[in-house]
Amino acid sequence: MSDQIKAKVAAAAEESASTKKADPKASSVDIATIQMLAKAQRDNVETIFDRAVSMKPCNIGEQGTCCKICSQGPCRLPLPKKGIEGKDTRKGLCGATPETIAARNFARMVAAGAAAHSDHGRGVAEVFLTAARKGTHDYGIKDEQKLLEIAPDFEVPTTVIVDGPNGEKIEQMRDIYDIAEEVGVKALGQWGQQDGEIYNAKRAPKARYELWRKLDVVPRGIDREIVEIMHRTHMGVDQDYHNIVKQCTRAAIGDGWGGSMIATDLQDIMFGTPYPTQGEINLGVLKQDHVNIIVHGHEPLLSEMIVVASQLPDMVDYAKSKGAHGIVLAGMCCTANEILCRHGLPIAGNYLQQELAIVTGAVDAMVVDVQCIMENIANVADCYHTKIITTNPRAMIESGHTTHIEFDEHNALEDAKKIVKTAIDNFPNRHGEAMIPSAKEKMVVGFSYEAINYHLGGTFRGSYWPLNDNIINGRIRGIGGVVGCNNARSMHDSAHLTVVKELLKNDVIVLTTGCNAMACGKAGLLSPESAKVFCGPGLAEVCETVGIPPVLHMGSCVDNSRILMAATQVVKAGGLGKDISDLPAAGSAPEWMSEKAISIGHYFVVSGVYTVFGVGLPVTGAPRFQKHLFEELEGIYGGMWDMIVDPYEHAQAMIRHIDKKRAALGLDKKKERVLMDMADRRQLEEVA
Repeated sequence: MSDQIKAKVAAAAEESASTKKADPKASSVDIATIQMLAKAQRDNVETIFDRAVSMKPCNIGEQGTCCKICSQGPCRLPLPKKGIEGKDTRKGLCGATPETIAARNFARMVAAGAAAHSDHGRGVAEVFLTAARKGTHDYGIKDEQKLLEIAPDFEVPTTVIVDGPNGEKIEQMRDIYDIAEEVGVKALGQWGQQDGEIYNAKRAPKARYELWRKLDVVPRGIDREIVEIMHRTHMGVDQDYHNIVKQCTRAAIGDGWGGSMIATDLQDIMFGTPYPTQGEINLGVLKQDHVNIIVHGHEPLLSEMIVVASQLPDMVDYAKSKGAHGIVLAGMCCTANEILCRHGLPIAGNYLQQELAIVTGAVDAMVVDVQCIMENIANVADCYHTKIITTNPRAMIESGHTTHIEFDEHNALEDAKKIVKTAIDNFPNRHGEAMIPSAKEKMVVGFSYEAINYHLGGTFRGSYWPLNDNIINGRIRGIGGVVGCNNARSMHDSAHLTVVKELLKNDVIVLTTGCNAMACGKAGLLSPESAKVFCGPGLAEVCETVGIPPVLHMGSCVDNSRILMAATQVVKAGGLGKDISDLPAAGSAPEWMSEKAISIGHYFVVSGVYTVFGVGLPVTGAPRFQKHLFEELEGIYGGMWDMIVDPYEHAQAMIRHIDKKRAALGLDKKKERVLMDMADRRQLEEVA
């Protein structure tokens, strides 16, 4: 270790001497995380786990009743210790009630979350349009079939009528790039649209779309609904929590069925729709004798090019010239899920592991774009040799220890090569032997809703009916969508795994994205073999027959739109009701922490899904508003919020809801077996 690094470590040690330390074994269930947290503490490097011990959350903020939207506040309205007795007389300076304050805070979280995902989608649409117009050599159209499938949703024709050689009219396919350009223009227009309806709302089941129209919540335009939330929640504007939630609904649908869905679709067209592939996960994917590059964030536009750049023969040769044996490109957070599902490249870890990856001493560069990036990674990197490279003008880190290499889609591969070269040049600067945990797991990932369709029936018989049939016959009890972040206020990965394992044990198949998917991968739940170990007999039989894991990794958090489309395909396959709200299905975010999770949760609720959050939800200080979310919304949308911290009870609540839906469909009754003769069969055919 150099004198300079020793001085930095000494300074960090002095600064953190009075700070409480996290107990590594009580902080995570993941062995690699425990090992690296212990190493960080030995190196006197403070992490989020330590800060979570020394910094307690504001109890009034946790209840959602702290208002700071004007300078007369903050107005803090805590619940009385004995609870509300009689009329609730709490008011802010302007007279705002707890319900108004909590609803405004909730709405602003929806707005921020929807803005994050939708701005991601906007960036993808801009690059897609550039590619369609052939304004870049680095991007093109990989999945033509998906483009042809979604074009009608944007009212873009895929064929054209031309005159034949004898004057007859002939229908022929349009040029694929002409179709892409028109789709790109219409998709990008969804953000600035001021009236009408977003196109993808009609992709929901017909009953759901008609309900949204009846309730007047179909988004007019993605940006418009977000801006309107910000206006309505300004001081002295909307002061009816029912009305505020209605606007939340428009913005959330604009996220899930708008910006996020567009992002997923256009990424699939440019980079390829995921189909099952193998990969590895956890910090053990890093290699001592290789240049290790971690791509971290959420937008795959640049990471796709870094994948290409890191595999170029001249880049590999350059790494060898610096003493390395090769290049390891690994992902962190949802950028990891993107490159994993499309290329099978390894994942180093989920959200709470980003600092700890640097603590290994083996990461030569961490390349970040947007969302879920801790500012403290720059401080941790300063104690080792890692270079932090920012790439997006929206997401800079104020630190003298970061390098900014701005991504430009017109020169994407050149930018990526510059980033890879920077990491290679940093390889000789490692300080002694790195400490890389051995923990890593193999997994099968890449279950887009199209891939599930194919896996259940093949090329000619692809259908969701085999899934529906096994739900109807009871082998599969129902469907659980378990997604979301990590949260330093709860034991890392523990709630995720408890919820998922309890669902599997009770024959509930799980669809997952984001950090939950990574937690499941590290625990070995993303392999077909795990079905025999963790599942009830019915689900285990189905997984073994079809050859799938019991937990289906569907992508990054923006790809929650894939779960919406999978649910829609289940409805269309028949036999389980006419709307998403009829399905024996439930949603969960056991360790959520970001505003995106609130937007995601709300668009699932208003799509008809019972949705349970762990950790906490900032609404408990406003009982009437909480009742509206937790009870009354079910009567309006067929879905509702819930919050259950204990992960076992959390899973049991989901199972009870699934059983309730099975009963409503009549699936709880055993059907008598009837032996049919030919006359009976002919009668069935006549009815059909």
